[in-house]
Amino acid sequence: MQNKGFIKLFAALLALICIYYFSFSFVTDHFYDEAAKVGLTAKDKAKKANDKLSVAQLDSIATATENAYLDSMRNENVYLGRTLKECEKLQLGLGLDLEGGMNVILEVSIPDVVKNLAGESAETPAFKQAFETATKQSKGGENFIDNFITAYQQKNGQNKLGGVFASTLKESKITYQSTDDQVRSALNSQVKIAVDNSNEVVRTRIDRFGVAQPNIQVLQGRGQMGQIMVELPGIKEPERVRKLLQGSANLEFWETYRLSEIRSQLLEVDDIIANGGTIESKDEANAAPADSTKGDSTKTATAANEKKAETATSKKGILRDMLVPMADRCEVLNARAIDTAAVNRIIYSDVAANRLPKNLRLKWGVKPEQGNMYVLYALKTNEKGTATMNNVNAQAKDDFNPENHRPIVSMSMSTSAAREWANLTKRAAADNKRAVAIVLDGYVYSAPNVQNEIPNGNTEISGNFTTDDTRDLATVINSGKMPAPAKIVQEETVGPSLGDASIRAGFTACIVAFILLMIYMCLTYGFTAGMVANCALMLNFFFMFGILTAFQAALTMSGIAGMVLSLGMAVDANVLIYERIKEELRAGKGIKQAVASGYDNAFSAIFDSNLTSIITAIILYNFGTGPIKGFAMTLGIGIVASFLTAVWLTRIVYEHFLNRDKWLGLTFTTKMFSNFLTNTKVKFMEMSNKTFVIYGILIVAFIACLGIRQLSPGIDFTGGRNFVIEFEQKDITPEQVTDAVAKNMPNAKVSAISIVTTSNKAVRLSTNYKIDDDSENVDQEIEKIIWQSLTDAKLIKANYDTFKDRDNKAGGSIISAQKVGPSVAADMVKGAIISVILALIAIFIYILIRFRNVAFSVGSVGALVVDTLFIIGMYSVCYGWVPFSLEVDQTFIGAVLTAIGYSINDKVVIFDRIREFLKLYPTRPTRQLLNDSLNSTLTRTITTSTTTLLVLLCIFFLGGDSIRSFAFAMILGVIFGTLSSIFLASPIAYRLLDRKRIVASADEKE
Repeated sequence: MQNKGFIKLFAALLALICIYYFSFSFVTDHFYDEAAKVGLTAKDKAKKANDKLSVAQLDSIATATENAYLDSMRNENVYLGRTLKECEKLQLGLGLDLEGGMNVILEVSIPDVVKNLAGESAETPAFKQAFETATKQSKGGENFIDNFITAYQQKNGQNKLGGVFASTLKESKITYQSTDDQVRSALNSQVKIAVDNSNEVVRTRIDRFGVAQPNIQVLQGRGQMGQIMVELPGIKEPERVRKLLQGSANLEFWETYRLSEIRSQLLEVDDIIANGGTIESKDEANAAPADSTKGDSTKTATAANEKKAETATSKKGILRDMLVPMADRCEVLNARAIDTAAVNRIIYSDVAANRLPKNLRLKWGVKPEQGNMYVLYALKTNEKGTATMNNVNAQAKDDFNPENHRPIVSMSMSTSAAREWANLTKRAAADNKRAVAIVLDGYVYSAPNVQNEIPNGNTEISGNFTTDDTRDLATVINSGKMPAPAKIVQEETVGPSLGDASIRAGFTACIVAFILLMIYMCLTYGFTAGMVANCALMLNFFFMFGILTAFQAALTMSGIAGMVLSLGMAVDANVLIYERIKEELRAGKGIKQAVASGYDNAFSAIFDSNLTSIITAIILYNFGTGPIKGFAMTLGIGIVASFLTAVWLTRIVYEHFLNRDKWLGLTFTTKMFSNFLTNTKVKFMEMSNKTFVIYGILIVAFIACLGIRQLSPGIDFTGGRNFVIEFEQKDITPEQVTDAVAKNMPNAKVSAISIVTTSNKAVRLSTNYKIDDDSENVDQEIEKIIWQSLTDAKLIKANYDTFKDRDNKAGGSIISAQKVGPSVAADMVKGAIISVILALIAIFIYILIRFRNVAFSVGSVGALVVDTLFIIGMYSVCYGWVPFSLEVDQTFIGAVLTAIGYSINDKVVIFDRIREFLKLYPTRPTRQLLNDSLNSTLTRTITTSTTTLLVLLCIFFLGGDSIRSFAFAMILGVIFGTLSSIFLASPIAYRLLDRKRIVASADEKE
């Protein structure tokens, strides 16, 4: 073996690098343990000092002490000149599915950026028409700027956009004579600046939020323009994060109405609608508190309906009982969260638009007050129809009221804002101490009555706030205004308890799979040869973890699946080598020569099969999202590591002992498997006509099933929300959950399936209810609807706070949630299709280049297409009656691509043997040559399939529900891929090869 010294040096250096990066995990674990001890000590002291403290208060003291200790150490040098903070960044991190937390994709509104850049030109009919067209076309993830320019060109001609943006893009050298391509480049640059600025605002907010090891990055892939990914491990309060990320920090001060001034109009509107008046509106609000300015422009109510309602006196509206008793305040009414939708339909109605004052704006309070009631406030616009003070520039600080010690936010304004504030408070104080409303991002935070003029620009926001509320509010105000509106288009939350269970399940699957592989290898190839392969597997694991840590990649459940699968593929390399060595021994060679020849002859097959798998992993990484990227990275690393350990390091071990005349008695077999599939004479090519008929029947059957039953698309492809809910009652059925929730989600798709998490039985509820709604509180609203529905149906006993707490299961709770917006879903569909097509094209080209014969490319890709169809078809056949989810989602696409990668491995090995035999036996008939090739590789084919199935079955039964569907698809892929290699790919190649060899033979005779 050449370059032996270099390989030894490389392996040693790689091992040292892995050990170096592993050490940071041990250092951080030490300080985390110390922090836990400090927290426990503080808890004990607090308990002794005050035995009346509750368990929650004691836990809060312990947590605060732990965090204080870690904060004090994070800037101290603790290891090799690095601070604890740096060590935390270099340790092996855990993904959200293992540690618990929240993953959010935030999308900055590119249309709003373009509209703002257009300035006054945005009001022209030409701009509006192109803008509306581009907005509709871009809902599927298309590039808005390209669509806008195309739409504008179609209506106004080429190179006319310079005049639209000349005044606002002077610094980008845009003039009236600029071409459309120059405008496109300038707009893309401005969008990038806006996204980068938004990224900085988000980063500032998250840093002040106090999350350890957050991951914040601007996404650059296809269909991801304007998207920012935020990963927050350990987060237990997702609604806080939603408000923090989506808040635009638009601080406003409003003059107000008193209830007495609008009471009669409100009741009149309420009674008209109660008695059949028109309730249609242009923009109906959500059930959660929403900005009532959406109802400003509505259609005119029909006179007949209003007249009919005015004369009717039999019915009274619902608002009458909600009105607050104090008529001199700006508070209008109190409503439960579940009733706010009905209130919104009334205040946004056509009747309200005609009956209520034109300068009245009704806005909800930001959070419920006493009795869990939301307050609706009556605000008054200025002559421009906006807030009296808009986009106020202020510095904020979370503080406490010195009189009652309640949390507040203290603010100091800029000089210009202070002057406006003085004038506003002077007018309000003179008007019988009228209230002034403090509004942030469309929600009323406070509405105090003004006693006197406030001349110095200082004020405070007070209300029913916790210290977390005031800290978040101050953070949003101080971080500055977002350059453009941002909304959450994808979200996933995982409770810490589910993360712990996932860790246990993942590592259990790894350990069991590893033990089974070790036993299998020793039983098949003997103890010594088996343990050499097993040691290579252990070293493979070591390198994989070390490289992942060096790359600062987080270990996820899908990553563990990639590792476990790479174990099976690493065994494939050992099996290929050992089977070739056995062939050389049967040919009469000595052990030293047989080992050398076995490694040399197996190299090309291992190299080609591994490279095709890496091609698949690269495509997965570039076109997949989230879990698929993690899987692709670990799979790719595992393949490279297995090549190093199985092909080179094991050979060095054998040569080391054989050169010292040790291990000379190795046979690479055992009595149990000594004659396993040796000297088989199966006539596979003679069976090809029958197998083609069978495959044809199955193809038609699966296509028919897909046409009739179709598939069960997951929210990755349809858009929607998933909630995994655990119940205290173990006999809860999915049908009960569906029936309870569907009643309160009209015109929405609601479904539930029973699943088994890694710890308990649970129900996964899916719905597309209000998935197009971008309002800030819609996620919280939907959680409340689910909680209320399940409570009314007596399926859960928990209160709302417990129900939404991912780490508290008392009485029933949500343990994980996922949201995918419709635009992201459209991107995923396109990405999935492109991924599969690209994988097939890449494999076709690579096989063509390596084997230099189109017969192998057509045979392999044709069989892969059939494999893919069969996997998809089986999902269509099985969904709905198997006891686990078979939804088609990103994970499924990842499994199909991985199955393609595995299947091509098998085909490459067989084709490699055919290629070898074509050179060795040029005159042998094609049919006999292919039969001999298949028979000679049959042991390897069956052995590799068996070992891979062992691994996949461990994942399927022990890995938990999150990857069970993936494992099922892979199991199908191994079975179908093995069969197609023998009965489809090879016969297709045979027919094309036979025809070519006949033509070549005829040419030679001529």
